[in-house]
Amino acid sequence: MPVLNRIAAFAEEMKGWRRHLHANPELEFDCHETAAFIVARLKEFGVDEIHTGIAKTGLVAIINGQMPGPTIGIRADMDALAIEEVTGAEYASKIPGKMHACGHDGHVTMALGAAKYLAETRNFAGRVAFVFQPAEEEGGGGNIMVQEGVMERFSISRIYGIHNAPNVPFGHFQTTPGPIMASVDTAWVKVTGKGGHGATPHECVDPVIAVVGMVQAIQTIIPRNVYALDEVVISVTQIHAGTASNIIPEVAMFCATIRSFRPEVRDLLKKRFHEIVEGHAAAYGVKADVHYDWGYPATINHPQEADFAAEVACEVAGASAVNARSVREMGSEDFAYFLEARPGAYLFLGTGPGAGLHHPAFDFNDDASPIGASFFARLVERAQPLG
Repeated sequence: MPVLNRIAAFAEEMKGWRRHLHANPELEFDCHETAAFIVARLKEFGVDEIHTGIAKTGLVAIINGQMPGPTIGIRADMDALAIEEVTGAEYASKIPGKMHACGHDGHVTMALGAAKYLAETRNFAGRVAFVFQPAEEEGGGGNIMVQEGVMERFSISRIYGIHNAPNVPFGHFQTTPGPIMASVDTAWVKVTGKGGHGATPHECVDPVIAVVGMVQAIQTIIPRNVYALDEVVISVTQIHAGTASNIIPEVAMFCATIRSFRPEVRDLLKKRFHEIVEGHAAAYGVKADVHYDWGYPATINHPQEADFAAEVACEVAGASAVNARSVREMGSEDFAYFLEARPGAYLFLGTGPGAGLHHPAFDFNDDASPIGASFFARLVERAQPLG
């Protein structure tokens, strides 16, 4: 089964929605105009309920099927990034320093396409809840929506989401049971010593040497403390110190991103990070302050839901275009919070060659919108059939 005929019929309309969203990006929780645009479309479709003001600008739309049954959730994130766009497209961002560089404009469009189709056909039992979420990139909007009780309020029994994947073959789906995206934690370390003249280091306590020792030792955590078959990344991404060639600074700092898939491994990484920093601080005679930001958890697909989603993807794209046991991604996603609250699955949809995510030349491939919308529509019909 390819793209649903009815969805294919309004593919140009979907392109218009997506390009409007692309030209008008908003950040984090400040997605007021984006939410208003979504609400206007949903009212045109004739959905049964629209609930706004969740996690500030998030919203949930309810479409009732033809008979009683459970509620399935479809989630789309809608925030953009603080990046200056360089695509040169006629629908490029109108707002300096902001752009849809991760394809959330496309995610919203796929969900809207499915909502339009399902509001017309209603060939399913129970209800479908379309969850439009702000602040995926920064702020953990998914976590806020869960904390505000969105799953209980709308009786969502399971939930699904899609992320576009540039440079994956067009129209191909990827997913896997269990962890599919990593947790992400960020550590900021401020090291304070005693500054002075570079010609008299014996009169100083050098924080630069301490930072170098800490960074080198932190790189031993993975090969010497983590089981070799556990995928883990620790990347020191910033080091800042000093103002002149002949001055030993008073303060130096570094920052690291720390990613893993299993909670117990995540706990171990935090423990060893602190131990290494504290031990080296004592050895070098400096003071070390660690700010360890516990970020998004790993995105962990529920096996039954992941397998079911892969079956539906095969209907839409063909079995040869679906990898149901794909490799895991070291990137992170706050859809993780929805999957902690309810069973569900997350998938990637290939959009073909192009600039990568978070690149200033990125642009979502509009031809992928009908495929994603067809997947969501068939997912609902298959999950909650009438007969």
